[in-house]
Amino acid sequence: MSSQFGLMRERRFLPFFLTQFFGAFNDNLFKNALVVLMTFEAARYTTLSAGVLVNLAAGIFILPFFLFSATAGQLADKYEKSHLMRLIKLMEIVIMGLGAVAYAMESLWLLLATLFLMGVQSSIFGPVKYAILPQHLAETELVGGNALVESGTFVAILLGTIAGGVMIALPGGAAWVSGAAIVVAVIGYFASRGIPLAHAADAALKVNWNPLTQTWKTIGFTRTNRTVFLSILGISWFWFYGALFLSQFPGYAKDVLGGDEHAVTLLLAVFSVGIGMGSLLCEKLSGRHVEIGLVPMGAAGLTLFGLDLWWASPEVGAAGAGLPLSTLLADGTTWRVIFDLVMVGVFGGFFIVPLYALVQARSAPSHRSRIIAGNNILNALFMVVAAGMGAGLLAAGLEIPQLILITALLNACVAIYIFTLVPEFLLRFIVWLLVHTAYRLEVEGEEHIPDEGPVLIVANHVSFVDALVIMAACRRPIRFVMDHQIFRWPILSFAFRTSGAIPIASAREDAAMMERAFERVGEALDAGEVVGIFPEGRITADGELGAFRPGVTRILERNAVPVIPMALQGLWGSFFSRKGGAAMSRPFRRGIFNRIALRIGPAVGASQADPDTLRERVLCLRGDKK
Repeated sequence: MSSQFGLMRERRFLPFFLTQFFGAFNDNLFKNALVVLMTFEAARYTTLSAGVLVNLAAGIFILPFFLFSATAGQLADKYEKSHLMRLIKLMEIVIMGLGAVAYAMESLWLLLATLFLMGVQSSIFGPVKYAILPQHLAETELVGGNALVESGTFVAILLGTIAGGVMIALPGGAAWVSGAAIVVAVIGYFASRGIPLAHAADAALKVNWNPLTQTWKTIGFTRTNRTVFLSILGISWFWFYGALFLSQFPGYAKDVLGGDEHAVTLLLAVFSVGIGMGSLLCEKLSGRHVEIGLVPMGAAGLTLFGLDLWWASPEVGAAGAGLPLSTLLADGTTWRVIFDLVMVGVFGGFFIVPLYALVQARSAPSHRSRIIAGNNILNALFMVVAAGMGAGLLAAGLEIPQLILITALLNACVAIYIFTLVPEFLLRFIVWLLVHTAYRLEVEGEEHIPDEGPVLIVANHVSFVDALVIMAACRRPIRFVMDHQIFRWPILSFAFRTSGAIPIASAREDAAMMERAFERVGEALDAGEVVGIFPEGRITADGELGAFRPGVTRILERNAVPVIPMALQGLWGSFFSRKGGAAMSRPFRRGIFNRIALRIGPAVGASQADPDTLRERVLCLRGDKK
């Protein structure tokens, strides 16, 4: 695909996208119509207050995610996913038919039962939805596919929420909502019929129908890979943050901005647009890889623009009451609030899309659906906690802007905690920042790097950031063998230690360190990792390619692995090179946004990979461009 939008022409993606879109639309059409009905017509159905009913409805919808997600994850791993999706969409048609009966009978409890069944259907659909993407999309398409799904989902939520509120307010609104929900469910079913086969991950799996024991076991699956588990915690935190924001929109629009009901729709709309924009930008900014370096940037934006939203908010009650949109939009403060909400959404997209793609890419295929089910359980738990915290703080006397301030500050604390536990996120952010500020990187031949298995990478050594540039271009983690002195540089030291770089010294400097380095290289290759070396042994002082030292031969004598030659172009003369004297002594020597390239050649077998042959391969790849 030339871009993520090309997926919308592909049968392996478009039917799934439409199925998900119409499902999200229908959920919110029915839910919001019911919320509006309970808010304004509660007395017709029960003596309970509208506020109690609305919170009861929210709890009823989210309860199935605790009860059935674990079972859903097992079913998604055990059975072929496209058939399972069609059964779930048929279930949606039946549920919406029951909802129509409930509206016709004006039975509140049957309406709430329908809402519960909608939660059941959504909890079953969730693990299938995210687990099917890695089966139909290449690794380079995962970010773009997730971006389209996330942006499409938020647009569907927005449109469904608006449609539900508008339809239920019409004369005979219940009939309009019932008819629309059934029609949309049928359209979603026909869309699902176009989804290609996605074979079962573990057809021999024996389903445990006990929701309590299986829920605990499913959460245990999420902990098998530490990075995946912490990514799931990050996703769950995003839903905590988002749930707190979304739940405050009605009160913020009414009490802080002083607007009418249309102001609530405006806030939801701009937030949804922001999420969509951020999600779609992820593919462009990530270079079509799972770029977790965007996550720290997303976390920073969520905090900064959350703080500015608090700062920009008018004093509660000062703006008036029931103001039309035209009056609100004539006030500059409203535009600043809108801008902050859009940017919160944009950075939320940067935060959430790479995390979803990372969970999909690094989860074991045999139980990927169960890991995603565990993610859904934790998401639901975090949203319940968010609702409880929001209600408790507001009941304690805090105002909505103060709640926004607390949420933004909590986000900073949580982000720092997660990035401290997994410094890989910050490492990738540093790498991403380097190649998107100082340079413009072009990569050719990345398909020559295998998706798995031990590999030795050899490249020319032009500057102090060569390893970071190569790390930015490659989708697999690389352990570079680096001169031990480079570990003294503060930022470079953090980057290389975090990536598991192996320090080495010459035999004359420290023979014991050299021997330890070769031993660690062997252990890394034994473990199936990618190891990178610069066979010249030092950064070039004249831009030319030096002789390759025999260390590569020693490595291959112990581990006969494929060798991938690479050539860096355009770094000679940059700030980090030694052209004209010491490196990093002349800032902006070539300005910013310098165009550089990494050319990757086909693998060379271990038996043919002598130093002279490898040097010729690298020199040929580099050409005349230093």
